[in-house]
Amino acid sequence: MNPITPVILCGGSGTRLWPRSRKIKPKPFLPLVGDSTLFEATIARCPLSAGFAPPLVVTGTAHLGHVEEQLGAGEARIIVEPEAKNTAAAIALAALRLPEDTVMLVCPSDHHIGDVAAFQAAAREAAGLAAQGWLVAFGISPSAPETGFGYVKRGAAIEGTGGWQVESFVEKPDLERAMQFLADGGYSWNGGIFAFRAGTFLQELAAYRPAIAAAVRKAVEAGREDGRRFHPDAAAFAAVESESVDYAVMESTSRAAMVPAAMAWSDIGNWQALHEALPHDAAGNSTKGRVELRDCANVLVETDGPRVSVIGARNLIVVVDGDEVLVCTHEGAQQVGKLSGAANQ
Repeated sequence: MNPITPVILCGGSGTRLWPRSRKIKPKPFLPLVGDSTLFEATIARCPLSAGFAPPLVVTGTAHLGHVEEQLGAGEARIIVEPEAKNTAAAIALAALRLPEDTVMLVCPSDHHIGDVAAFQAAAREAAGLAAQGWLVAFGISPSAPETGFGYVKRGAAIEGTGGWQVESFVEKPDLERAMQFLADGGYSWNGGIFAFRAGTFLQELAAYRPAIAAAVRKAVEAGREDGRRFHPDAAAFAAVESESVDYAVMESTSRAAMVPAAMAWSDIGNWQALHEALPHDAAGNSTKGRVELRDCANVLVETDGPRVSVIGARNLIVVVDGDEVLVCTHEGAQQVGKLSGAANQ
């Protein structure tokens, strides 16, 4: 099989991880789990030795400095979006810069995957299906009735492979439906990781969103190269409609497939999700920095300076970053992005 080309999508502000994540240095570029940043870990999961080609990174001008610093030297290439236009356009930019028969593995840059070997095995399975003309989603094995993720409903098995046709993509459910999905066993989380041939993706995008396909192609044709960077034409790209790849292509195509992936995945979408991904003590506590806990359970405390002491707390999150302090419950973690400090970071 030809090498798989990782297409790393680098965007977003990560406001739900405020005050650690800020506009000046958002979530992908922080060492939230271990010593590597989430972006560095995403690149490291796709080495040449495991059958991957050098990555193609799609990012915006605001993040370009972080991308170049953390990529270091090497054969990686970068597409610099003039403005954010969601994932359908970002993936189309990459597809137009690759040969049509290239198998693209689209990866968000800000997820954590604990089992790299399982990820690589799923990537190879997905690449095999993509080479046959399927548009493949990673179906993340659900461990809880999550209401913050979309779901993929498994359809018929694809003969001779470890993949399945997708019966449907399902929007984020309420808790009752999420519990039904978990009990059913035929539903997986949609983690936003996809594999497809560049040419197949462009054909399907042109079929279902011809205006997006045409506008992105025009921006690429009028773009310019600058070393390993490629800059699409800003005026042409401004006309691109903003839409996710799920809505634009995956929910419409008759070629949607999925591979199951049990790989200790987390989108690190908020402080509670980060707490779950971090190592814990026997009481479920996780700390970083100068922290002392007494009689605590399921508590996360991170500080970059001042000592933090907590006594008798349960299900609590405390984060100190510079002169900003966040204190919230696990239940309140979803609302952090709505705080004025996060919005005006």
